[in-house]
Amino acid sequence: MSAPSPASATVPAPAAAAGERVLCAMSGGVDSSVTAALLKDQGYQVVGAMMRFWPDDKRTDTFDSCCSPDAAYEARRVAEQVGVPFYLLDYREQFQRHIVGPFIDEYSKGRTPNPCVNCNTKVKFDELVKKAKMLGCRYVATGHYVKRVESARGEVEFHRGDDPRKDQTYFLWGTPRDALPYILFPVGELEKPRVREIAAERGLLTAQKPESQNICFVPGKVQDFVAEHIPQAQGFIREISSGEVVGEHLGTQFYTLGQKKGLGLYQSHRVRHVVHLAPDTNTVWVGDYDDCLWTGLKAQSANYLIDLTDLPEELEVQVRYRTAPVKARVVRADENGFELAFQDPQFAVAPGQSAVLYAGPRLLGGGLIEDHVPTLPEPKAPPKKRPAVLLS
Repeated sequence: MSAPSPASATVPAPAAAAGERVLCAMSGGVDSSVTAALLKDQGYQVVGAMMRFWPDDKRTDTFDSCCSPDAAYEARRVAEQVGVPFYLLDYREQFQRHIVGPFIDEYSKGRTPNPCVNCNTKVKFDELVKKAKMLGCRYVATGHYVKRVESARGEVEFHRGDDPRKDQTYFLWGTPRDALPYILFPVGELEKPRVREIAAERGLLTAQKPESQNICFVPGKVQDFVAEHIPQAQGFIREISSGEVVGEHLGTQFYTLGQKKGLGLYQSHRVRHVVHLAPDTNTVWVGDYDDCLWTGLKAQSANYLIDLTDLPEELEVQVRYRTAPVKARVVRADENGFELAFQDPQFAVAPGQSAVLYAGPRLLGGGLIEDHVPTLPEPKAPPKKRPAVLLS
């Protein structure tokens, strides 16, 4: 393994591509609106498109912040303002198959999925790239805060966006490597306030539109959504050090690693964290803070944006979107997955989330975190008279 080649200048828009057709993904938000406008200024033949995900029987409070019927109307209006054609593309079936179905399935397995990673990987930068080719477009462009960089060898790399608060490389580790040369990120070198200024200067109607924060297809709390799709099943909460029953639950799907609130333990004064979820025995295992520390991780379903031979032995890994990357050593890496050893133990690394690999600002790839099964004690018999289940 060796270090990736050094990058040269950022290339937000290939100069040789002036006049090329580009399919611009428009969500009805300010970032994609400015993306379309900037591309038009750079001389591209821009085709605006929005991916329809919401079903005909759309529930209240779902698909309302982004990718909604109202957002589609706003995206079309912005396309008219910019002066580009606009199409609404039907991806309802793909969204259900690749995003909603696996989201529910992962919770049933005691894992914590990130649907935004799946959406970018399997829909936006897979299905949409295919659609772009069908429409005669050479490029696909999005409003992600990611920098497109050309290396000294002329290869396209993805780097962290210049606005550290908005960087979205974490969600793009699954992008097919052969698609990198055909993806543009016009706002990757801008900070969010400047993007809004550009939209206001142009009079775009999305200039002050609030950002979407929640999972688009989930109304309200994730736990409530999961409860509608996975049957409740009463089970025991056990202490990881002794195997003793210390509480009861209504389903492992309602918990996540590291959780300490809402456990409803018999001895509520004791601070406990969820250490391990075992859907096969319908058991939630809890323990001390130290029981939640991971010295490393294994990941599966890996995707690399570099040759495996160029993967550095020492790199950085980010295990949650809103946490800083940490230093790690590559223990093993192949086409299917990798194993890392953290420089410092990390708290509650959640199976199902993404382990995203970096060399400085450069995105190297990533994988889905596998379960980390601790040594479990022999379960002890529950008390004869149990208190009622406490709901959180």
